[in-house]
Amino acid sequence: MENDEKIVKKMVTDIADSNASLLSPQSETSKFGKMLPALLKKGIESLNLSMFSDDLRFTILTEMGEAYRRKGNLNDAVKAFILAENREKLNEAGKDYEKLMQFNNAIEVYKLTGNKEKLLELGRKCLNDGRLEPALNAFLALGDNNHLLEVGEQCLSKYRFEHAFEIFSAVKDKNMLIGLGNACVKEKRYDYAIKAFEIAEDKEKLNMVGDLCMKEEDISRALEAYQLAGNETMSSFIKENFHE
Repeated sequence: MENDEKIVKKMVTDIADSNASLLSPQSETSKFGKMLPALLKKGIESLNLSMFSDDLRFTILTEMGEAYRRKGNLNDAVKAFILAENREKLNEAGKDYEKLMQFNNAIEVYKLTGNKEKLLELGRKCLNDGRLEPALNAFLALGDNNHLLEVGEQCLSKYRFEHAFEIFSAVKDKNMLIGLGNACVKEKRYDYAIKAFEIAEDKEKLNMVGDLCMKEEDISRALEAYQLAGNETMSSFIKENFHE
């Protein structure tokens, strides 16, 4: 491994030293194409290019990223483009992820590049297609509360309470949180009901959940609800009679 690293460094140094004053950027790039197999074999994560200029590192890393793209290895391509700080190529990789319908990966790339236009476009597309998780990720990145509420309503209608809670708690919409809590109560998802009513600061609803949990002999969850509601009487009653 050490010998391989020395060989790679020597190849790069030889090319750079012998051509520094003669090569244009385009011909310099073509020279590095000869050593790409050795660089790719070593791997992007174990490659040390700190001894080279910023321009030279940019060239090498971008070429490596393009080589990974051609091989269909988008994950390593993205790593190379990140190290090169090449936003243009990162956006192209994002489009590649879209073509593969790997929308969450595409969104992560667009978040890195700050591409709000693509985040909005992809978020809307995923929302229209019913792909709620990537839509949620896109609109959270944008801080787009209007679209987030649309996603939340769809999540609620499909009983995806975890995502609905994430959205409504992020936008701090008390009415939607209470609606979520009521829906969770109907489905006996008291865990999310308690969380929703807590953030909505609805003590009456929390007491209601506590009563329901007591009837169903879910003592620990009843205690949690009563404590959040500030119901000292019922909290003391449970602690004195049911907790060890």
